Amino acid sequence: MDLSAASADLERFSGRGHTVMAVAADGVLCGVLAVADTLKKDSAEAVARLHGLGLEVVMLTGDNPRTARAIADEVNIERFVADVRPDEKAQVIRDLKAEGKKVAMVGDGINDAPALAVADVGMAIGTGTDVAMEAGGVVLVSGSLSGVPRAVELARATMRTIRFNLFWAFCYNVVLIPVAAGVLAPVSGVPGFLRRLHPMLAALAMAFSSISVVTNSLRLYRKRIL
Repeated sequence: MDLSAASADLERFSGRGHTVMAVAADGVLCGVLAVADTLKKDSAEAVARLHGLGLEVVMLTGDNPRTARAIADEVNIERFVADVRPDEKAQVIRDLKAEGKKVAMVGDGINDAPALAVADVGMAIGTGTDVAMEAGGVVLVSGSLSGVPRAVELARATMRTIRFNLFWAFCYNVVLIPVAAGVLAPVSGVPGFLRRLHPMLAALAMAFSSISVVTNSLRLYRKRIL
């Protein structure tokens, strides 16, 4: 079928990020249809926030390269992979992991399920298919991409809290308990109250350790992530 008569329309719609389909009857071109997914209003903002968190954003799509480039430019994504089938999406994730990257995959369709399962963290959009939500380790209930940077920020805050708790737990165990057990008793240069520290204070130190860890963890409730 000769598409030369519609070449200008094909170029124009493809450049706008549309997927173009030719309509023909008996081998004669009748016209073209252009379809496109509508970008959510917060998509560009979500990508910008991910960049601000120091993360690289890669778009995987089954669309042709011209359409993929138009969409990527609209939301400021520098790296994209176009014309990929579901199994190829999973392979792209494997390739990124082979580069030494920690990969989080965000998707909402059946075609995204293999990649969600392969990624280090699979984030399924809550308004998507059940298969995607089963394959993902995290479900963004709101159905908005803005939940992705929020999830990352919350995860980082949680890890900071865990590291802080471990630090103080080891301090109490490594320092206070041996002192309470009398490890400093033979050392003459140490003040007497430390040399004769009652072993019951070891229990107090452990209790205070638990209180500080729980209290510090509860601070996450006050973490405001917009």
